[in-house]
Amino acid sequence: MNFIPFLIICPLTFLAGLVDSIAGGGGLISLPAFLLAGLPPHNALATNKLSSSIGTTASTVRYCKHGYFDRLIAIPGILCALAGSTCGSHLVLLTSDVILKKIMLVVLPVVAVCVLTDKKEIRHDTSFSLRKRMAIVSVCAFLIGIYDGFYGPGTGTFLLLSLTRLAHMDIRTASGNVKLINLSSNIAALFTFLCSGYILYAPGLAGAAFCLAGHYIGSGMVMKNGTKIVRPIIIVVLILLFIKVISGN
Repeated sequence: MNFIPFLIICPLTFLAGLVDSIAGGGGLISLPAFLLAGLPPHNALATNKLSSSIGTTASTVRYCKHGYFDRLIAIPGILCALAGSTCGSHLVLLTSDVILKKIMLVVLPVVAVCVLTDKKEIRHDTSFSLRKRMAIVSVCAFLIGIYDGFYGPGTGTFLLLSLTRLAHMDIRTASGNVKLINLSSNIAALFTFLCSGYILYAPGLAGAAFCLAGHYIGSGMVMKNGTKIVRPIIIVVLILLFIKVISGN
C-alpha cells in the first residue's frame, strides 16, 4: 500500500474510535474506511477487527476504572459473546466477497438508523430480578456476538439498546457492560481472523493507533457529557460514507 490509503484510514479510524466510545457505531465509519482504501471485503473486515479491538480496549479500561459495569451481568455476557462471535467469524470466512459487498450495502443503512436512534436514559428497573436480567443479557450477547463476528458495525449500539430497552439497565452501567461484551466479541473474531491470514498489519496497526486515540478522548468526553457535540458529526460522516460506499460498488 502507498501513503494515500493511510490518509483515508488514519483520520477516519480516529473519528470512528471517538464516536464509538461515546455513542457506539464506530465500525460504521472504520469498516468503510478500509474498504475505501482499497482493501477487499474479507481483508477489510479482518483488518478493521484488529484496529477496533485495540481501540475498544482503551475505552473499556476507562469505563471499568470508573466502575461503570455490573460484574455479575458482565461475566455471562462475555462468555456468550465469545461463543457467538467465534461462530460469526467462522461463518464470514465461508462467504464470498460478492455476497459480502451486497450484505454491506443492505446492512449499512439499517445500522445507521439504529445508531441515530435517540437513546433516552432508562431508569434501573428494580422489578427485574438479577436472574432475568442475566438471561436477557446473555441471549443478546450471543446473538449480537454472531453479528459482530460476521460483520460488526453497530455492535455497540445494538448491545446498548438491548441492555437498556430489554434488560432495563441504566445507561451508564449498560455502557460499561457493553464495552466489556463488545471487547470480548472483538477478541474472539480477531483470533479467528489471525488464524485465517486475512489481516493486513500495516494499515491495521496504523488504524489501531488512531482508533486508540479516538477511544481515549471519546471516553473522556462521556464523563463530561460530550455526546451532544459528537452527534452531528456522526450524522454527517455516515451520510457521506454511505454515498461513497454505494458509488464504489
